[in-house]
Amino acid sequence: MEVATYPRSLRARLSWWLAVQSFAGLGAVCLVVYLVTAWNLSERQGDVLIQKEAIIRHLLTNPDGGHVRGASKEHALSDFLIGHDNFRLIVRSTDGQLVFPPAEPQPDNIKLKSKQFDVQTIGDTRPRYKVTLAMDVGADEQHLYRLALTLAIAAIVGTLVVSVGGFSIVHYGLSPVRKLALQVQSLSADKLSERLDAAGQPAELAPLVGQFNDLLGRLDQAYRQLEGFNADVSHELRTPLATLLASNELALRRPESFDMAEVLSSNLEELHRLTGIINDMLFLSQADRGATARRTFIPSLAGVVERVADYHEASLADAGLELKVSGDTAGYFDEPLLRRALSNLIGNATQYAKVGTSVLVKISPVSQTRVSVIVANQGETVSKDVLERIFDRFFRASASREHGQKNHGLGLAITAAIARMHGGRTTARSADGVTEIGLDLPKTPE
Repeated sequence: MEVATYPRSLRARLSWWLAVQSFAGLGAVCLVVYLVTAWNLSERQGDVLIQKEAIIRHLLTNPDGGHVRGASKEHALSDFLIGHDNFRLIVRSTDGQLVFPPAEPQPDNIKLKSKQFDVQTIGDTRPRYKVTLAMDVGADEQHLYRLALTLAIAAIVGTLVVSVGGFSIVHYGLSPVRKLALQVQSLSADKLSERLDAAGQPAELAPLVGQFNDLLGRLDQAYRQLEGFNADVSHELRTPLATLLASNELALRRPESFDMAEVLSSNLEELHRLTGIINDMLFLSQADRGATARRTFIPSLAGVVERVADYHEASLADAGLELKVSGDTAGYFDEPLLRRALSNLIGNATQYAKVGTSVLVKISPVSQTRVSVIVANQGETVSKDVLERIFDRFFRASASREHGQKNHGLGLAITAAIARMHGGRTTARSADGVTEIGLDLPKTPE
C-alpha cells in the first residue's frame, strides 16, 4: 500500500526553521544568563563563608593574646550569630565533644552550603577545634528558580513573537514566487510566444525567469517546427500517394491503353520513395530518443570517404564534377552511419556545385580528441537565414522543389542526427561562393 505524499510548503518549512533557530538562540542566551548568575551566586556564597571563617577563627583564638574560655567563648560565638539567622555553626573539640552550641542542633529543612575547617590556638601545633560553618542558600536557590522560570517563559514568548513575525516576513518574501506562479498558470500551448515578466523580480528569481523564458522560446520553436513537420510529412506523402492512386485508377479504367509493366514499375518507384521517407523518419525518431553510435576502430577516414565517393562516381560525372580528399585520421566511429552522413553531404554538394568545379572533402584534426570532416563545393553563396535552417527536416534551400523526386529534404537532418549520435555536431558556412558543410566529431567515445 502506497502512502500518499503531499508537497511540503516552503513557507511552512522556512517558518519552522526560523522558529527552531529562534528558540535555540534565545535558549542559549537564557542558559548563559542562568549559568552566569548561578556562578556569581556560588562565588558570593563562597566569599561570605570565607569572611565568616576568618571571624570565627579570630573568636576562637583570643584576640587579646589569651584564650577565650568558658562562658566568654560561648558568649562571643552567640554574639556572632546575632543577626545572622541564615548561618549555622557547630564547634567541636578534637575529641568530638560539642563546644558550641550547648545542645546538639536539630536538623532543619533548609538548603545549606557548609564549610568545615580546623582551628588551632596560638602556640599549638595541632588543631584544637573542628568547626562546621553552614550558610542558608535557600533564598539564592529560590532566586535561581524564579530566574530560570522567567528565562524559560521569555525564550518561549520570544520564539512565538519571532515566529509570527518570521511567518509574515516569509509570506511577504515569497509573494514574487506566487505572482510568478500566476504568470506561469496563464501560459498554454497556444500562448508559447508570451514570456514571463522579469521586471521587478528579485535577483534570486531573475536567472530562473530568464531560463524559463529561454525554455519557452525553445518550446515555441519546437512547436512551430512540429507543425511545419506535420505539414511537410503530409505534403511529401500526399504526392506519391496521389500519383499511385491516379495511375492505378487510369490503368483500371482503360487497361488497354496502359502497359501494366510500366504502371507497376512507376508505382514501385513511388513505393520505394514512400518507404525511404518512412525509414528516414523512423531513423530520426530513434536518434531523438537517444540512440547512440556503435563505434569501431577505423584506421583511415579518407578510406571511408573514397568508398562513399565510388558510390557517387556516376552522379559526379553527370554533374561534371571532380571529388578530392585531403587529410586523414584514425578513430572510433560507426562506419555505416558515417558513410550515410558523408553520402548525404557529398550528394548535397553535387546537387548545388557549379559544373566543372571540384567537391573537396577536408579531414583535419580540431584537437587531439576531435576531428572535422568538411565537404566544400563552389556555387552560389548560401544566405545566413538558409544556413540556420539547413539541418531542419524537410527543409530545401530552393522553394521550387526541382530536386523533389531525388530527395525529400531529410538528408542533412539525418546527417545532424548522426553527428549527435557520435556526440558531435554539424557545421555550416558559406562565403565568396564556397559552401562548407561538415561534421565535428570526437575520435573516441566520451
